[in-house]
Amino acid sequence: MEPRFQHLFDLWIEVDRPQDVGEVPRGHRFIGPVTGGRFEGPGLRGQVLPVGADWFLLRGEVAEIDVRLALRSDDGALIYMTYGGVLRPFSTVVQHMVRGEQPPRDAYYWYITPRFETGHEAHQWLNQTVAVGVGGVGPRGSVYYRVYALV
Repeated sequence: MEPRFQHLFDLWIEVDRPQDVGEVPRGHRFIGPVTGGRFEGPGLRGQVLPVGADWFLLRGEVAEIDVRLALRSDDGALIYMTYGGVLRPFSTVVQHMVRGEQPPRDAYYWYITPRFETGHEAHQWLNQTVAVGVGGVGPRGSVYYRVYALV
């Protein structure tokens, strides 16, 4: 049986300049504070609250992504979203982001595996949803993801 993918939402995240933690046992650690953003899909839309960050680990040209976000949907639901993932080659994407450009999609590999938690009754289905996302560079150097549920 082949998995089917259903578009959940597109996610635009604004990230402040990363803080450099330095060399740690597994690589070079940075913390990229999230300053806001938005998400929009067929049945779910709202704001990214400015309370999360990406605690990413850089190992050469591979960035191990480790993000925690708070989303507030237009109907008032607070949704905790976490995801891990891989971005490579890191320098190619960052060079384009700094210039506010979008690199060609075939020039990098950027995928995530989101998880969701919410107590809002209308969105309980998110708690049992397996999702994947495709990363990219959005407008003005923002981070962009297209997120899909596996159905």
